[in-house]
Amino acid sequence: MRTSLFNWRQLVGISLIIFLPVSLLGQENAGAMLRSNGAGVLVNKNAAPATTVLYRNDLVETPKQGSARIESTGSSADINPETMVEFQGDELVLDHGSLSVNTNRGLRVRVGCVTVTPVNPADWTHYEVLDTDGKVTVSARKNDVYIDAKSRNLQQAKQDTKSDRSIVRESEQKSRDERCAADARQKGTTPGTGAILNSPWALGAGAAAVGAGMIWVLKHNDDPISPATPN
Repeated sequence: MRTSLFNWRQLVGISLIIFLPVSLLGQENAGAMLRSNGAGVLVNKNAAPATTVLYRNDLVETPKQGSARIESTGSSADINPETMVEFQGDELVLDHGSLSVNTNRGLRVRVGCVTVTPVNPADWTHYEVLDTDGKVTVSARKNDVYIDAKSRNLQQAKQDTKSDRSIVRESEQKSRDERCAADARQKGTTPGTGAILNSPWALGAGAAAVGAGMIWVLKHNDDPISPATPN
């Protein structure tokens, strides 16, 4: 009779063990602040306040008359109007539009299969990236940056991740095609959806569900689930 209750308690305990690391991971993913002018800036399709915490996979969109800034330790990125960018911690994934990066932590910008990286990550580097009509334009304002373009062929890209590298010297500008931009993201995923699982709301909902399960078990301590007990 008590076996079923014991099994339920085990299930709840396992759920807690699984859930708690996820919640801690969500806290670790909070690595930047977003400051916006409040003119229609969106985070994961929701209106953003003037200041908000950004989590890994968060998607930021600026309207025609809006702009925003991402600030983290050693780096900042000014997001220009009509831009969509995904925050990935040490990398920003630019879907379209333009942004300006200042960093001494090697903050990268990826556009499709094109990645822009400071040549000397520990030195202050200022560069701008513009993505429009399938073309990526990189301007090096302070110090040099690399442009790495992976092959369209997935197998070749795995074998030689630096197969097509060029350098943009300080005060210079270069343009490249996005190349395999359509294959850059995993198929079946939508930008920003990963942030839903890392958000405080999702974590709170999960905790509430686990807590409700524990309360149910404790309340039914004297009435364990058993085939001999009718519903």
